[in-house]
Amino acid sequence: MNKKFYPLLIAQFLSAFADNAILFTVIAMVMQSTQLAGWYVPALQSVFLIAFVLLAPWVGGFADNYPKCRVLIIANLIKAAGAGLLLFNVEPLIAYGVVGAGAAIYSPAKYGILPELAGHEFLVKANSWIEGSTILAILLGMVVGAKVADYSILWALTGTIIIFIISALTTLFLPASLTKKTVPAGSKVLLFLREIALFFTTPRSRFAVLGGSLFWASAATLRVIIVVWAPLVLLSKNATEIAELTLFLAVGIIAGSALVPRLIPLEHLRRARMPAYLMAVFIILLSLTDAIWPARFMLFFIGMMGGMFIVPVNAALQELGQQSIGSGSAVALQGFFQNLAMLLAVGSYTFAAAHTVDPVLAMLVLGFSVFGATFLVSLHLPDNKEK
Repeated sequence: MNKKFYPLLIAQFLSAFADNAILFTVIAMVMQSTQLAGWYVPALQSVFLIAFVLLAPWVGGFADNYPKCRVLIIANLIKAAGAGLLLFNVEPLIAYGVVGAGAAIYSPAKYGILPELAGHEFLVKANSWIEGSTILAILLGMVVGAKVADYSILWALTGTIIIFIISALTTLFLPASLTKKTVPAGSKVLLFLREIALFFTTPRSRFAVLGGSLFWASAATLRVIIVVWAPLVLLSKNATEIAELTLFLAVGIIAGSALVPRLIPLEHLRRARMPAYLMAVFIILLSLTDAIWPARFMLFFIGMMGGMFIVPVNAALQELGQQSIGSGSAVALQGFFQNLAMLLAVGSYTFAAAHTVDPVLAMLVLGFSVFGATFLVSLHLPDNKEK
């Protein structure tokens, strides 16, 4: 592995840690206020996702036309500015939307720089390290952010700003190389639509985009269902017990991310559909579970299969993007589709929950939906890279 990869690993870990720490800081602010309605936390998560969808036509080209290490610095500073707005009591929906805008800029540069640092041979391995460290950062950010925010909102916000700045400084150790792509004149939105049409012409790139969207939509929906399912079926008494369930899912993703480089090379991307099918099967089995330890095992294996699926999918998307529309543009395109899919999936479940759908039935439907969607996105996908 190229030694220049490690500053990126550290920088993105710190940035992901602060992303989740600030989310739980804002949640703590909401919980400490008696004036905010119950829809406020879902609204916070929505404004974060909406930033990815709305900015997708611009952030990919921005990452591809400037040194990606500099784009990472700008994105971190925008996130820090969003946290700073919270310090000055700006409306949290606006402030967290600014953080989301920074994250939308950060993602194409973070994933887009990987082919430049790792090359074809180590691209899957680099993605496994990025995914595993991101999940770890999410877990630590949630726990540390919530605990510090419960003690002091001021200290929590100040800490996240400092971490964003440290992440930006760490990025200075990355090479400032630039492979600039030619950008046609005209509307960025029309260009983005043309890039979608171009990228969807081959089965492999289509599978990479739709496969990534499938993974994140199913993960987001499962996480929301568990919040209702666990107290009803497992008799979980508090948020800590539900968080422990999510921990098994996250550890499974880390394990799957670590295993996959040896099992699914880029030359055999078609193999990635197998862990996706198994992820669907384990979701179905989880819906039939009514005891704590079987549920934990099912969540671990769901996470493991998910990790084994998403890592080669991300690696393929970055390499295919670098060869066509630009790796940053490809990641932005993926971000548009996966965040749109998350909004639609979570929104559909929210609508169903408002009509008192049984969470066991919702989980069962999710499992079968993932199985069917995997079949559809895998159609016409060749096993060999050269085909």
